[in-house]
Amino acid sequence: MSNDVAYLDNILTYQANEPYIYGCHNFYPQEGSALPLDFFVSCSKRFKKHGIRTAAFVSSQVATGGPWDINDGLPTLELHHHLPVEVQAKHLFATGLIDDVIIGNAYASEAELEALGNINRYQIELTVDFLSSANPVEREIVLDNQHFRRGDITSQMVRSTQVRKDYKQENPLHDNQQIFQFGDVVVGNDDFGKYKNELQIVLEPHMDSRKNKVAQIQENELMLLDYIQPWTKFRFKQ
Repeated sequence: MSNDVAYLDNILTYQANEPYIYGCHNFYPQEGSALPLDFFVSCSKRFKKHGIRTAAFVSSQVATGGPWDINDGLPTLELHHHLPVEVQAKHLFATGLIDDVIIGNAYASEAELEALGNINRYQIELTVDFLSSANPVEREIVLDNQHFRRGDITSQMVRSTQVRKDYKQENPLHDNQQIFQFGDVVVGNDDFGKYKNELQIVLEPHMDSRKNKVAQIQENELMLLDYIQPWTKFRFKQ
């Protein structure tokens, strides 16, 4: 799958039995030699448009064994080389282009295997670090609800609006006098009228004192925000 050529199309021309065809990307032991994201997407779309089952590799951060004498890790994507293995897998699933994820190097740790096993592959789950000032209602809004992005999107933020209808509690002002940055999680405070307790993920830096900053998405998961499209469901974990 890691060559963007018409090889698959040629095979299918000869009336191949598609249910018995599987596609798999290559792995790349040498740092700097793995696929760039845009090329990976182009290659993968060739297979997904035919409904072919697809696979790609992730790299354990503790494993030392590989097929060659050079082993800088064994991912398919270059940007995955130094990311936690579960974040790599989250990213592959978020693209919507990969069905199966394979650990390329040996041997992953028990902790890595457990983290992979806990992934929700059917929707994006973002790991957040809370501010100490976040109140119990804000924490509940973030962690205990099924979120989805509004269909009429804005470029400034991801809006999860159902929670403002479900939570009518007071929400005093705090951490609201700053420029919010990409990946910040904010909740409308008592000054925000009908938008009180609406949850937003910041996409473009801005300041609005009617919102409280309550958490940040962990830096190595910020790339997942590119895959939250109109009506995309998502959740948070601490």
